[in-house]
Amino acid sequence: MELLQQVGRLGETLVRKGLMVATAESCTGGWLSQKLTAVAGSSAWFERGFVTYNNLAKQEMLAVSADTLAEFGAVSEAVVCEMARGVLNNSRAQLAVAISGVAGPGGGSLEKPVGTVCLAWAWQRGEVVSRCLHFEGNRQMVRQQAVATAIQGLCGLLENDG
Repeated sequence: MELLQQVGRLGETLVRKGLMVATAESCTGGWLSQKLTAVAGSSAWFERGFVTYNNLAKQEMLAVSADTLAEFGAVSEAVVCEMARGVLNNSRAQLAVAISGVAGPGGGSLEKPVGTVCLAWAWQRGEVVSRCLHFEGNRQMVRQQAVATAIQGLCGLLENDG
C-alpha cells in the first residue's frame, strides 16, 4: 500500500478511536510530521511534532536524560523511549512515535553504522515498544525507510489495540 494511503487509513483509525498522535524526530528532521500532515483533515488526529536534532534539544524539549544520552548515545532504544515518553508528557496526544538514527553519509561507527535507526512507539497509558534497525541506501533512502517504518509501527499498534 502506498504510504499516503496508509497515512489516510491511520488517520481514520485514530479518529474512530478518538486518539491523537504526536512525534519526536531527529534524523528525519520533520519528514514524518510532513507525511502525517499531507493528508487533509489530519488536524483531527495529529497533535504536534518535535524536531529535536541535537542532544540539547532532546533534553530541553523532551526531558531526555543527559545520563541516558551519555551512556547509550542518541541513537539507542533507551533514548528513543525517553523521547516518546517526553512527547506524551509535553502534548495532549495519547500515542507517540520517536525516531533517532544515523542517516549518513558520515557519522556512523562500527557499533552504529550509517543506516542505524532506532524507533519507539508509546501509549499514554504506559506501554512503550522500541527497536533498532539497519536500513540500506543513501541519506534520503535511510530517512524515507525510517518514516515508513514509523508509520507502519503506528498502524500495527492500533491494529493490535483491541
